[in-house]
Amino acid sequence: MFETKKTSVRIGDGELVFETGKIAKQTSGAVYAHYEGSAVLATVCCGHEPTEPLDYVPLQVEYNEKYYAAGKIPGGYLKREGRAKDKEILVSRIIDRPMRPLFDKAFGREIQIVPTVVSSDQMHTPDIIAINAASAAVTISDIPFDGPIAAVRIAKVNGEYIVNPTFQQIEEAQLEIVVAGTLVGITMVEGGAKEVSEEEMLEAIALAHPVIKDICNAQLELKKLAGKVKLPVFKQKIDLSWLEPVRAFATPLVKEASFVKGKMERYAALAEAHQQVNEKFADLISDGEKRSVQIADLYEDLEYTILRSSILDDGLRTDGRKVTEIRPITCEVGLLSKTHGSALFTRGETQALATTTLGTKSDAQMLDNIDGDKKFSSFMLHYNFPPYSVGECGRLSTGRREIGHGHLAQRALQAVLPTEAEFPYTIRVVSDIMESNGSSSMASVCGGCLSLMDAGVPIKKPVAGIAMGLITSGADYAKYVVLSDILGEEDHLGDMDFKVTGTEEGITAFQMDIKIAGVTPEIMSKALSQAKAGRLHILKIMNKSLDTPRKTINENAPAILTMKVAEDKIGAVIGTGGKTIKGIAAQTGAEVNIGDDGTITIYGKNNASAKAAKELVKQIIEEPEVGHIYNGTVKKIMDFGAFIEILPGKEGLCHISKLDIKRVNNVEDVLKVGQEIPIKLMEIDRQGRLNLSYVDALIEQGKIEVPSRTPDKENK
Repeated sequence: MFETKKTSVRIGDGELVFETGKIAKQTSGAVYAHYEGSAVLATVCCGHEPTEPLDYVPLQVEYNEKYYAAGKIPGGYLKREGRAKDKEILVSRIIDRPMRPLFDKAFGREIQIVPTVVSSDQMHTPDIIAINAASAAVTISDIPFDGPIAAVRIAKVNGEYIVNPTFQQIEEAQLEIVVAGTLVGITMVEGGAKEVSEEEMLEAIALAHPVIKDICNAQLELKKLAGKVKLPVFKQKIDLSWLEPVRAFATPLVKEASFVKGKMERYAALAEAHQQVNEKFADLISDGEKRSVQIADLYEDLEYTILRSSILDDGLRTDGRKVTEIRPITCEVGLLSKTHGSALFTRGETQALATTTLGTKSDAQMLDNIDGDKKFSSFMLHYNFPPYSVGECGRLSTGRREIGHGHLAQRALQAVLPTEAEFPYTIRVVSDIMESNGSSSMASVCGGCLSLMDAGVPIKKPVAGIAMGLITSGADYAKYVVLSDILGEEDHLGDMDFKVTGTEEGITAFQMDIKIAGVTPEIMSKALSQAKAGRLHILKIMNKSLDTPRKTINENAPAILTMKVAEDKIGAVIGTGGKTIKGIAAQTGAEVNIGDDGTITIYGKNNASAKAAKELVKQIIEEPEVGHIYNGTVKKIMDFGAFIEILPGKEGLCHISKLDIKRVNNVEDVLKVGQEIPIKLMEIDRQGRLNLSYVDALIEQGKIEVPSRTPDKENK
């Protein structure tokens, strides 16, 4: 018989319970975590044997949601869960990022964490349960782990901070962030906001850490009850004394190359320095199977030391900038003639080509998940990072990085979009990275914002983004430098990647990853203050190219027009079996939708198409007006005259005597079926019949003259 061990901790208004020992007992570690009616089973397994030493942690996180958890059957043709949805990939990234730095590379075994949502009350968010369950599963497993970590969501609703909010509260929130950390400090923050201040963001993060510590302690209690003995980490003792002369020779060469201006030029200079060292010490390097790997590690270590000491001691970065200096920025809008909106945003050696496409309601993305009823998203941002952006060959694909960066940029711009009532379009922004040397996601925010304004999307305010970095040294980070607008090398060799987006008024999106144990409130406050200054600088430059949305949408974009008709006219617009409304669509190329309240929405492929459809609808609901000249169509010819349609479904008779000022013997001498003619409505008789005149319309339009009578003829 199995024996279940459990611990629990209070989060917000509910109890988070960790259980182990009942389910998935053949794993390295398994924890069943539940909060109210939502539950996640998190499992972890590792490879049976260590592989060759790696310079990374071979970790996979595969968060997945089962539709049965919410009593649902998957939509679409295939009725089983398939490849991971974007939401599942995003949650997997949130779990991976705070946990990955706490595994030892020397462990050398593949690690796979699989958090599975098995129950959902569609009220409490399962992602927070999954993060904590994943950490708990690893903590009690036999896998070495310098944790635990924990996470909590904080929202600000109506001025009040809420711990672990419901889906409904998140919808209403002015600020919503996920904060992860350890007993020591915060290691990850991700979320969005509606232009909140830096002080509000700091308050929310500070509120999260006491709860995180409580959750970590609950995991440690579970470890005492059911934890396994950890597997050994074999750290080989390697004699690296042979590298000392190599290091002495290489240091000045690498240092000089590290400060060459230009990314590709710097890489070339470093490669040349490495080549000089390799040639000088060729015999020494070849004297040992693993020495080529060790020499590569030496170069990495030298670059790490040189970059960090230069910044900490001299305030000098590899590209020559000061620590708060932003790279040169150029912006160009409207460069693609056939797109609905376009912008090219270049910051240093990072460049994003952003385009905006406007679509109709039918283009909205359906979100079919376990959170609740099916929803539709009318805003999408897709980020692409082709290999040529860094001068390499490779496959064009959409990986987890692309989805994560795109989601961050989408969140940044979502806060300033107009409501659907104000702007009833589906909006898709695509950011294609043309070149990259740090912070391409923030370039996507800036370029995406400019392309939205170029397309005429009435956003509330422009948004910019900036990536910050951190270099620390000493106990408790006694010495540190916060970097503005980091390069790729500074991201790779630094201690923090901290992205902030917002308007002049406040923050709209936030993402922070810490590679050290945690950051102090002082460092966090300085980073936010410095990021704000950088953001305002970037916005000022963006505003020089385009500071407000264009007054009208691009002529290539579909036009959406709305109008209202009386409810008793709805049937006339639709027609028998939909014949009339389908005819309008066929004639104009526009899509016409009519609501039960008489609201008509017209989607045209362009403005002319939409206006033509609207005019036809107006004609259908229009009442004939005596004395008005219409553009009529001859429908039927009789001996005594012709029946002419003056409005859709409304015909009248033009008598043969009303065709010309002269006598007409045969109607077909003047009119043909299908002919379009100006026709004047002369009378609506008691029976509602329309009496028309062709000749009066021609006279009124000056197309024929009525011969005047001479006085002599009148006297006779």
